[in-house]
Amino acid sequence: MSDYYVEPKPGDLIEISRVGYKHWAIYVGAGYVIHLAPKDDLAQASVNSIMSIPSEKAVVKKELLWEIARSNACRVNNKYDRKYQPLPAGQIVQEAESLLGKEVNYRVASQNCEHFATWLRYGTARSDQVRETVASAVGMIGVGVILGLATLLGSLLLPSRHEEK
Repeated sequence: MSDYYVEPKPGDLIEISRVGYKHWAIYVGAGYVIHLAPKDDLAQASVNSIMSIPSEKAVVKKELLWEIARSNACRVNNKYDRKYQPLPAGQIVQEAESLLGKEVNYRVASQNCEHFATWLRYGTARSDQVRETVASAVGMIGVGVILGLATLLGSLLLPSRHEEK
């Protein structure tokens, strides 16, 4: 768990840090969360990978938070509470539990685990991580291009060591 750990309450959004992305779940009490999980057990082997849901389908599961998080950092992150009014905790938990075992559509950009969890908490599906990931990638590519151009220009404009002698 994170060093700024806050005890989760039913209906809270739980953010689990993975390599390259965040996994999201709804806390339902007694240490359990409800989240989107890979459709088949084969994908469980790569549960820490963004490819853990390789198909366009996922299953709604209830599991212990510590089993989902493993050694990854996790925290309560009700990040949209200032923008959206959370639904009553009992309603969030009841809706989440009514979906247990159901197969749902999964698309990284439009129907991912963050969309699912925010829809349960606020009645509105939101996910900023796709936009943030794309922006980061574009930024890193941009820095790489600038560094590459600077290196190229430097080698063209500066005299070589052989010319200096």
